[in-house]
Amino acid sequence: MAFTNEQLERYSRHIILKEIGVKGQKKLLDGKVLIIGAGGLGAPAALYLAAAGVGTIGIADADVVDLSNLQRQVIHSTPDIGKPKVESAKESMQAINPDVTVHTYQDYISSYNIADIIKDYDFILDGTDNFPAKFLINDACVMAKKPFSHAGIIRFQGQLMTYVPGEGPCYRCVFKNPPPKDAVPTCKEAGVIGAMAGVIGCLQAMEAVKYLTGAGELLTGSLLTYDALKMEFRKIRIAKDAHCGVCSDTPEITELIDYEQAACELKRS
Repeated sequence: MAFTNEQLERYSRHIILKEIGVKGQKKLLDGKVLIIGAGGLGAPAALYLAAAGVGTIGIADADVVDLSNLQRQVIHSTPDIGKPKVESAKESMQAINPDVTVHTYQDYISSYNIADIIKDYDFILDGTDNFPAKFLINDACVMAKKPFSHAGIIRFQGQLMTYVPGEGPCYRCVFKNPPPKDAVPTCKEAGVIGAMAGVIGCLQAMEAVKYLTGAGELLTGSLLTYDALKMEFRKIRIAKDAHCGVCSDTPEITELIDYEQAACELKRS
């Protein structure tokens, strides 16, 4: 494909990077990324992936914009209150970059629909805020051989890791099984500083860009943690579990699991 003059100007700061260049920008424009959750993590990730020129972006969320979302979910604005998050997100993304095609999925992600939703995407971002959804996304991506970025935030802390089939551990290698219900508070219960969502969501977008272009090293085999109060990042090496229930050579989990009724509701993150 040949770039238009407008595209050459829009993506000029990418094109002059030796790690991206014209070839890398073409890969971004040909790329397809799915964001599950249009909340705190998904919002900044979606904005930066759209701005970067990722050609096709899917965004899945069943919720509507609420006033309490606006403290951190920067893809939405006050006039969007009451509007489906996926529609608000789509409008913001296409306002930034009309090059981008946005597919919306205003539905709860479950074992019944996730395989069909993820199948056409190159890279998946997990922007959810509940453990049943995170384990479902992990298992679906492992079974479908789809790379994805996991992230989580709470209070002043965040973490993320990237799974690439055949190259490192999956989320279940590290965290095994969902904790008991109500054992770990959600952001709604414990609070979260708004800028934390921006930091970690942008790092997820960076992982997607690196995967699509082949630039740099991904967080495969590593868990990156961030403590905002100490302004401290830590990169912790993590190993593949030879007995992992889903990604080992002899997996025990061969079907997708909804751990509780409506387990995969995309809660406000």
